[in-house]
Amino acid sequence: MSAMLLIFVFGYICIAMEHRIKIDKAAIALVMSGLMWALLIVVVPQSAANAHATAFQEFLEMNPFIRSLGQEEIWQRFITDFLLIEYMGDISSTLFFLIGAMTIVELIDAHRGFDILTDKIKPGSKRKLLVIIVIMAFCMSAVLDNLTTSIVMVTLVRKIVANYKERWVFAGMIIISANSGGAWSPIGDITTIMLWIKGTLSSWPLIKSILLPSIVSTAVPLFFATRLIKDEPVKSPNHPKAHEKEFPLSRKERKIILVMGIASLLSVPVFKYVTSLPPFAGVMTALGIMWIYTEILYSKIKINESAKNRVTKLIKRIDTTTILFFLGILLSVMSLQASGILGQAGAFLDHKLANSNLMALSIGVLSSIVDNVPLVAVAMGMFPVSSAVGTEFLMDGNFWHLLAFCAGTGGSLLIIGSAAGVVVMGLEKISFGWYFKNISLLAFIGYISGALVFFLMN
Repeated sequence: MSAMLLIFVFGYICIAMEHRIKIDKAAIALVMSGLMWALLIVVVPQSAANAHATAFQEFLEMNPFIRSLGQEEIWQRFITDFLLIEYMGDISSTLFFLIGAMTIVELIDAHRGFDILTDKIKPGSKRKLLVIIVIMAFCMSAVLDNLTTSIVMVTLVRKIVANYKERWVFAGMIIISANSGGAWSPIGDITTIMLWIKGTLSSWPLIKSILLPSIVSTAVPLFFATRLIKDEPVKSPNHPKAHEKEFPLSRKERKIILVMGIASLLSVPVFKYVTSLPPFAGVMTALGIMWIYTEILYSKIKINESAKNRVTKLIKRIDTTTILFFLGILLSVMSLQASGILGQAGAFLDHKLANSNLMALSIGVLSSIVDNVPLVAVAMGMFPVSSAVGTEFLMDGNFWHLLAFCAGTGGSLLIIGSAAGVVVMGLEKISFGWYFKNISLLAFIGYISGALVFFLMN
């Protein structure tokens, strides 16, 4: 088992140093997961049976013919025919949700639906514009992914603010607000989606618990950030009318696609509540409805086929690399869970720290250095949802809500700590040092302020 742990730690370091070693983190995660599962099934298959004794006995009772096999082969069959299938069900639920949601967002973006929102901005001064941008990013990231929100907002700011130093302040606040906005929504940040799909928390209790802390974690840095820019007048963004005429769809048709897309994403928690089906079923149903609508729409428009943004064309544009990264990471973490390593680590931390709040806050700070997806996956593996009344690990217990807040907002502490930060860093060429000097302290103050509000509320 120590070899599995070494592979995971080494892979984790390589993922964190992706930009330095020039190897995509998805490739590293996939190799890491394959090696770890191979070691588990070939070298230490007994550890899985020992770590899941009750499930192993149920497996034997359901498959009595297996008892005729050799002991090691029985353990291996338990891993391949039970544990791996069960884990892949959980992983697939998350991945299919992401594929559906990312395709809907791509559909809105390809039809310039987001332009309809940004066209409404009528800024008077730079400080007022900063407030508007932050509020928009906070709200948009609760429905869209943080990455898309950041790209849309940064692109808009580049049309309005000429001074790159002031634009960097805007960009820093976009990162903070996008990460905070995604934390309180079950369909916002990827880590919150993971926790929601896994059943550690549900929609309305999550919103009630961390909406206010998320607002505070954005509002406090915003208060200080307004002092970093001059209160000068700015002009409204320039959207050429020629562009409008070139686009095959009318503004009304684009608006319908925008409203349908946002309504589709917002309906997913409602669908899950009413039907009790997994979230991916709701988002795939919503995608199917939008798919049918756009097909009917394009059948009535006489334009070149290459100009039509059909779903079959757009689905190729979604970030498949991110999907594969999640697959590799989740498989790796679940191999540690299958072997019993995470259970032992959870018991050790629970005994040594004896404070779940400290664990959640630590995970938030760590997520600014390394990817928050594996951190949350490890936490879910170490602390399974408890059914015991009164425990913090009960579904919708304080630990899970605080973890959602910390993992979502903690990534803002460093510019490399979140997908939003990395993409903004690339778009605006912001240096690590500048962000650390000017924005990191604001993000940390917001992080601590939000956490304090959470503790006061709970």
